[in-house]
Amino acid sequence: MRVGIEQITDLSRGAAFLGTGGGGDPWLGALMLEQALTEHGPVELIPREHLSPEGIALPVAMMGAPTVLIEKFPSGDEAAAAVRAIERELGARVEAIACAEIGGINATLPLAIAARLGLPVVDGDGMGRAFPQLQMVTFHVHGNPAAPMVMVDEYDNAVLLNARNDDIERLARHVVMAMGGSAVISLYPMTGTRAREAIIPGTVSQAIAIGAALREGRHSSTGSVSAALECLRDSVHYGHACELFAGRIVDLRRETRGGFAVGEVRITGFDDHHATFEVIFQNENLLARDHTGRVRAIVPDLIVIVDAETGEPITTEGLRYGQRVRVLGVSAPPMLLTPAALEVMGPHAFGLDEPYTALEALQSVNT
Repeated sequence: MRVGIEQITDLSRGAAFLGTGGGGDPWLGALMLEQALTEHGPVELIPREHLSPEGIALPVAMMGAPTVLIEKFPSGDEAAAAVRAIERELGARVEAIACAEIGGINATLPLAIAARLGLPVVDGDGMGRAFPQLQMVTFHVHGNPAAPMVMVDEYDNAVLLNARNDDIERLARHVVMAMGGSAVISLYPMTGTRAREAIIPGTVSQAIAIGAALREGRHSSTGSVSAALECLRDSVHYGHACELFAGRIVDLRRETRGGFAVGEVRITGFDDHHATFEVIFQNENLLARDHTGRVRAIVPDLIVIVDAETGEPITTEGLRYGQRVRVLGVSAPPMLLTPAALEVMGPHAFGLDEPYTALEALQSVNT
C-alpha cells in the first residue's frame, strides 16, 4: 500500500480516534505530512513480515505534553537528525521507519520523515493506541532495549541516552522538560526479526480505515459514530466497541504537570441531567466512571471522546466546557492484555487503584 495526499485526512482522523485523547494534535501532523508528500511523493507502507531479518526498523515520535505541541511545532529537520544520529550510533542504515504509537501526530510524523528520507514505513506500531510513557510499548514488553535513544529539539540540540529501559522514561522526561516541553525522539531500534514479534501489525492501515468510516458515515443515515464502531468490530484488534455515554461537558480540570496533560472531565447526560459521567486522563483517557462510581472502561482499553454530531475525535487539549460529546469504549489489541503488558500498560502503571477488567465484561455487568 502507498500512502499519498488523498489518505492524509483519513489517517489523521483515524489516528486521533485511536489516540484516545493523546498523541498530540493530529491536524498539525497532517500539515507536516502533506508538505512532505507534496515535496517527495507517496510513502510505501509495508507489512512487518517484509522487513529483512537484520534490517533496522526505527520508531520515531514526538515526546512531551500535547498542550505544548500545539505551540512548539516541529519542522521535520529534528526527526531526520534523530534518525541519522541513531544510524551513526549503530553503524548501520535504517531500513524502515516505524510508529511508536498510532495516536495523533505520532501516526503522521513517521510517514513525513520516511517521505523525506526515502524510506518505507512499517504498517504497525507499539501500542495500537497512544500511551504517555516510553516503556508503555510492545517493543519493551518483548525485551527490546530502548537505547540508544536520541532526542532533538528545534534548535538542533541532540541528546543521546544509553540507559536501561527502567530508567529511560525518567531521564528522557527531564531532558524533554529542559527542551521546552516537547522534542522529537527515536528509540527502540530493532532488527526485522525482533520487529516482526514486537510490532502490532496493521494499525496504520486500520487508522486509515477508521478515518474513512468516520468520513463516509457523515453521509449515511446511521452517522459517523455508528460507521466507526462497525469498522472497529470488523477489525483484527478492536473486536468490541460501543457507546458508553452521551452528553454535554459541564466541568473540566486540565493542567500541564511533569511533562503531561493531566486532569478529568465531567459530562452530564442529554436527557437525564442527574446522570453524569467522568473521564480521567494523563495525555490519554485512562478511566471512565458513571454517576454511581462504577467503572465503565479502563486502560489499556480505549476510551474515545468524539463530537456528538460529527463524530470528530477530540483530544484532551481540545476539550471545552459546553461541548456536546459521545464517549466510546473500544477493546485493546490482544498484545496489550498479556500479564507482562498489563504490568507496564495497565491501571496500576498509572497509579489507579481499580484492577483491569475487559470492556466487554464491564458492559455485561453494567447492563
